[in-house]
Amino acid sequence: MSTMNADGIIRPDETDNQTNKLYFAAWRWHFYAGLYVIPFFMILAITGMCMTWIAFIDGRDGERIPVAIQETILPVSEQAKTAVAAIPEGTLVKYMAPMEKDLAAIFQVSHDGNAFMVAVDPYQGTVVGQLPRRSGWYDFVDNIHSDLMLGVTGDRMLEIAASLGMVLIATGLYMWWSRDRGLRATLLPSFAKGGRATWKSLHGVVGIWLSFFLVFFLVSGLAWTGIWGGKFVQAWSTFPAEKWDNVPLSDETHASMNHGRKEVAWALEQTPMPNSGSIVGEAILPEGTPVNLDTMDALARKIGFEERYQMNIPKNEAGVYTFSRDSMSTDSADPMSDRTVHVDQYTGKVLADVRYEDYSWAGKAMAVGIALHMGTLGLWSVLANTLVCLSVLFLCVSSIVLWWKRRPAGSVRLAAPKLPKDMPLWQGAALVGLGVSLAFPLAGLTILTGMVLDQLIISKVPLLKRAFS
Repeated sequence: MSTMNADGIIRPDETDNQTNKLYFAAWRWHFYAGLYVIPFFMILAITGMCMTWIAFIDGRDGERIPVAIQETILPVSEQAKTAVAAIPEGTLVKYMAPMEKDLAAIFQVSHDGNAFMVAVDPYQGTVVGQLPRRSGWYDFVDNIHSDLMLGVTGDRMLEIAASLGMVLIATGLYMWWSRDRGLRATLLPSFAKGGRATWKSLHGVVGIWLSFFLVFFLVSGLAWTGIWGGKFVQAWSTFPAEKWDNVPLSDETHASMNHGRKEVAWALEQTPMPNSGSIVGEAILPEGTPVNLDTMDALARKIGFEERYQMNIPKNEAGVYTFSRDSMSTDSADPMSDRTVHVDQYTGKVLADVRYEDYSWAGKAMAVGIALHMGTLGLWSVLANTLVCLSVLFLCVSSIVLWWKRRPAGSVRLAAPKLPKDMPLWQGAALVGLGVSLAFPLAGLTILTGMVLDQLIISKVPLLKRAFS
């Protein structure tokens, strides 16, 4: 029978029964997954928390710049002229209507491949703010959170971390529940013994309560990644363009409207854009109405876009006007009010009108999930996300403390939990590993690579064997 020391710690060599062998095998996987995951989780928690508060307090593109309310709002076309004049030889890309009556309107203007955000007082028609696109603090932190500022390489590194995070959660839950400590000790921390036992209790209890929320954040984050999200999930959850009454389609997808960050609804990113220049579509405006910024703004308001919405301007002869509102872009606090409308730039006819209820079940789940993930549902979601991020940071710090207190004094090796010999139920473990590999390919590839390195290199080189033992 295994024994515990005064701190309530079972030593790695005390693995004399089947239960302990499974426990230490799970602990070893938990340990090595944590070695990779911890630094990335700390980065994601800190940057995620910063992004949530920056967006809530200051906005992402200057959309929270205050202005004095007056009686008359200038036509959108006049506001746009002011914005474009601020960027010599610039081209209008997008109009973002104010969230409230006392806030500035935002125009995205492009020049020579560079994008600028120009804030305009909708009453005075004066520029009240200007900055290069994605040059603010939100975008700096977002670049780290999205891909570590390393592009595709960073995206893959974070996808591996998120995938291994699922392994970390599964092994952690097994380890904490498998010990016969009673329901109270499982769900509530104990401070009686102090030292490492208290840290272990806090780590386990916080992990139990956080596990569901952490799985949610990992899955919703993975849905944006290049392989698991783009190749496995998003590809078969895309809104089918065939529902658009045979409107002419472009070779470009909705993702072409992303300007340096995710701005298009997840369920639409891989759906082809419609083209202008046909006779199809639904006529909403009176016949003979000219198509320009002002009539398009009037059309958007007429069909239900109230307060904040975004209007993308056609970028070529086949392009369309696109009205959109979604919680991911902080246009609203209700993800179930997401809506995207495409309008022919020549006839002013509505070519497509996609709403939340038109999404697939996965698209609906992501619309709500992204809003929760980003904390765009109001102050309560900002506070909730902050609590989750702080809890993740605590788990990371407490795991380091636990390792530090467990390691042999003066040792420079990792002091990883030993892998038990004669593992019971190894076939089941192999099936679990296969399942992880199929569900999260990069996690499976990473685990396989680690096993190969362990067998062919680490176990054969005495210095490495000792360092990783």
